[in-house]
Amino acid sequence: MKINVRYFASVREALGTGAEAIDTSAPDLGALRDELIARGEPHASALARGRAVRMALDQVMSNEQVALREGSEVAFFPPVTGG
Repeated sequence: MKINVRYFASVREALGTGAEAIDTSAPDLGALRDELIARGEPHASALARGRAVRMALDQVMSNEQVALREGSEVAFFPPVTGG
């Protein structure tokens, strides 16, 4: 299925892009993250399992078990703190 992936803040800086359209067979957000990590660097470091990375599906904060759908927009970003 084709989806749109957006990257924000330090994830965007590490990858050198803010968005990309990809074709994936991942059934959910967790599998998509693993698929992107498997691409190798810089995705492997930016989205590594040891890093705190938040995800949203169609602009709704989501956990890794949320199913992907054709045309979904997925966002990856670091946790945000304010002061």
